[in-house]
Amino acid sequence: MSSDATNYPTASPERAEELRTALDEVRARVRAAAESRSENSVEPRLVAVSKYKPAADIMACYQHGQRDFGENYAAELAEKAAVLPKDIRWHFIGGLQSNKCKSLAAIPNIYAIQTVDSAKKATALNKSLPADRETPLNIYIQVNTSGEDQKSGILPLKKSEPASTDLVELAKLIIQDCPRLRLVGLMTIGSFEASTSSDEENPDFKSLVETKEALTEILGNDSSLSGEWGVNGSLELSMGMSADFELAIRAGSGSVRVGTGVFGSRPPK
Repeated sequence: MSSDATNYPTASPERAEELRTALDEVRARVRAAAESRSENSVEPRLVAVSKYKPAADIMACYQHGQRDFGENYAAELAEKAAVLPKDIRWHFIGGLQSNKCKSLAAIPNIYAIQTVDSAKKATALNKSLPADRETPLNIYIQVNTSGEDQKSGILPLKKSEPASTDLVELAKLIIQDCPRLRLVGLMTIGSFEASTSSDEENPDFKSLVETKEALTEILGNDSSLSGEWGVNGSLELSMGMSADFELAIRAGSGSVRVGTGVFGSRPPK
């Protein structure tokens, strides 16, 4: 389908209204959660996760002011990016495979890869970005805070640990050796049990906050690093999904990934 302004995919009036209502509700909850935390009341970024949803749904949200969208599959993201407005900020949030780095890097308005967990993948992204790209590709390192074998990510840090862990080495490689990337933060997908618990403190969120603090201190004390990193002098946290994004915001998240809350339940793939 052409990406001319008059030919963008269009949702039915009923579906568009449903999406606008859901988006307004989630935005209000994000705003309220941000205002309730004791520090840093800046409103976090809402990434609307559109996995398995049609491009027409994304367009309806776009027309209601939404610009950040997340996808889990490289091919699906590329297909949607080709038929939707070019000022959408696409976030890749699925498991990153080395052989998908080139195709993701080729998407003109890919804004962030939130699931980098190895030097090989970071290097592949850095090498694959087009020469005419004007801005660095934003990178979040995925941290496996729950320790689950089925989840990707690097082990978290604690302040008492040495400064030579896999996470520290990857962060330094991105900053120092990947000039076309910008390390902006850390991302986690917490355990289902923690995400659905009624407890006010989520151990996965606490772990990512501790990891951020430890990594920020290590990077800040390394005078050999010449590249820029972080957002306003600090690493951003991407944590929180439909079931727990308010708790994540109160814990310090700067970016939340909400799918079902905006788009409704997803059909099986």
